[in-house]
Amino acid sequence: MPPDLTHPIALALRELALTLPEAFEDFPWGDRVYKVRGKIFLFLHDADGNLGVGAKLPQSNAFALMMPGCTPTGYGLGKAGWVSGRFAPGDEPPSDLLASWVRESYLAVAPKRLGKALLAR
Repeated sequence: MPPDLTHPIALALRELALTLPEAFEDFPWGDRVYKVRGKIFLFLHDADGNLGVGAKLPQSNAFALMMPGCTPTGYGLGKAGWVSGRFAPGDEPPSDLLASWVRESYLAVAPKRLGKALLAR
């Protein structure tokens, strides 16, 4: 299991992810991920002041990849629209933008019925 989250933005993203319908936290491969119906919609890494976020971004993928520190996610996931953002200590990660990534990724992965429940909030 990865260490506890300490980065304030990581804590906020975790809280947001866990408020989404049927979302839960899991630790496959020793990574911290958030899933809905067994499918990952968010990777979250927080160690030594470094923040890492991975999300499936079918709509904002091209924009996200123009941001400093953002690359297509490895293991072939980048081809499916996944983006990884890495932010070093001293960087100011765009918390509102990262929160929108969590929601977009959830909507891309969750069953349509759950996505409609989120959009109806």
